Amino acid sequence: MFKVTPNPPDTDPASPYEPDSKKLNEAAERALAYHFPSTADIKATPRTISTLFSVDPEATTETLVVYLVETLASVDMMVHQLVDHLEGGDRNALLGISNSVMLAEITANRLLDQIEQPA
Repeated sequence: MFKVTPNPPDTDPASPYEPDSKKLNEAAERALAYHFPSTADIKATPRTISTLFSVDPEATTETLVVYLVETLASVDMMVHQLVDHLEGGDRNALLGISNSVMLAEITANRLLDQIEQPA
């Protein structure tokens, strides 16, 4: 049985892949520009400072360093608990992170040693 098929097949004249679909392309460009602003538009938008997480401006240096040391010690403990459940490369990567945290903790402790005690 012979089936009549046009050669080439009929295509939709408003196809987005055809070069003459100028209106469709313009609409798509407007939609993209609306939903995805350009880098220049993003950089021109003024930055608003978030106050969700903030540090008390009245806090002393000693208070901040003590909090830093305690936070680093907590992170190091959490990393070591995770290390026990891993093997191979992931374990080694986490131990590397642990070493970096430990160095930061040692540095913060050294800074804390250098802070003069109030009289």
